[in-house]
Amino acid sequence: MKIAQVVAAIEEFAPLQLQESYDNAGLIIGSADAEVQAALVTLDVTDAVVEEAIERNCNLIIAHHPLIFKGIKRIGNDTLVGRLVTRCIKNNIAVYAAHTNLDNVKEGVNRIIADRIGLRNTRILAPIAQQLRKLVTFCPVANADDVRSALFAAGAGHIGNYDSCSFSVAGSGSFRAGEGSNPFVGKIDELHSEPEERIETIFPVTRQRKVVEALLKAHPYEEVAYDIYTLENTFGGTGAGLIGELEAPEETMSLLKRLKKTFGAQGIRYTPIVEQKVSRIAVCGGSGSFLIHHAIKAGAQIFVTGDVKYHDFFEADGRMVITDIGHYESEQFTKELLMNLIKKKYSNFAVQISGANTNPINFL
Repeated sequence: MKIAQVVAAIEEFAPLQLQESYDNAGLIIGSADAEVQAALVTLDVTDAVVEEAIERNCNLIIAHHPLIFKGIKRIGNDTLVGRLVTRCIKNNIAVYAAHTNLDNVKEGVNRIIADRIGLRNTRILAPIAQQLRKLVTFCPVANADDVRSALFAAGAGHIGNYDSCSFSVAGSGSFRAGEGSNPFVGKIDELHSEPEERIETIFPVTRQRKVVEALLKAHPYEEVAYDIYTLENTFGGTGAGLIGELEAPEETMSLLKRLKKTFGAQGIRYTPIVEQKVSRIAVCGGSGSFLIHHAIKAGAQIFVTGDVKYHDFFEADGRMVITDIGHYESEQFTKELLMNLIKKKYSNFAVQISGANTNPINFL
C-alpha cells in the first residue's frame, strides 16, 4: 500500500482545506508514492515515538499535532524539531499530521470529547462561513434520474437530517454542434432544441471535486453545462467546537469530578460555579479560548477545553463555568479516531496506536 492511500482515508473524512490558515497539516516528511509497511498513530511526534516506530518497523507516523508547525530556517541536531526530522529521514519514516482539519469536522476531535462526556443533540459551536455550494446543471429529461443519483452518491443533496435533496424544473435547451464535435442528440451544424431538466442541489465545498467528477461521468452530453454558486447559508458540518446536552441535568461539582476522571487529568482549573446543576455543555479540544464567547452566546452552562490563559477565565463573568482539563487530556482520544478511520477503509492494514505518553506537562 502507498502512503497516498492511507492519507486519502484520513482526508476523505477531514479534507486539508478545512485546516486553519496558521496550520501545517498534511504530509510533512516523505513521499506520498512511497510504500508503507505499517503506521504508528500518536498525538505528538517525540523522541520516544520515533524510537517506537523504529522498533515496530513502522515507516509512517500519523500525528495530530504537526512536527513542523512554525517556519524553520535550518535543520540540526541542536533543536528538537531538527533532531526529530533528521532521525525520521535517516530511518525512512514518513510523518503525516491531521490537525485543525480534524478539529473542524463535526464527527472529528470534538465528537470524541462529547461522546466521552455523554452529550446528545450536538451541533457545531462556530460554523465555518461559506462552506456550501449550489450546483445547477441541465440534462435531457430521460437522463435526469441518473444524473441526480450520481450527484447524491458523490455527496450532494444533504440538508440537515435529509438527503437526496434537489429541485428540478422542465425547460428547453438549445445548441448547435460544431465541426469536430460528437453530439449526443442533434446534428452537426444544425440548431437543435432538446427538452431538458434544470437540476439544482447543494453540497459542501469539500465535496466539489467529487461532485463535479460524478456529474461529468453521468451526464450524456459531450459538453456539460453547469454553474456553481457560493452560498451564505450556514453549514452545520464544519467548524470549531461542539455544544450538546446531557441526558439529564447533573450537579456541577459532580460533572467536574467526572471530567477529571474521564480524561485522566491530574488537575483541572475552573471558574466559580454559576448553577448547581447543568445540562448544556460546550467543548473544544486543545486550545479553545477563542470560543468562549461563542459558548456563552449558545447558552452553554459549562465550557470544556484546554490551555485557558489567566485573563481569559475572567470572560466567564458569572455567565457560565470555564473548565480547563488540559490540552493533551482533551485530545488524547484522537489517536483512536485516526486509527479507526484507517481501519474502516483498510481493515488488514497494520496501524497501531503509540504507547508513548507525549504529554509534556507534569504536576506536583
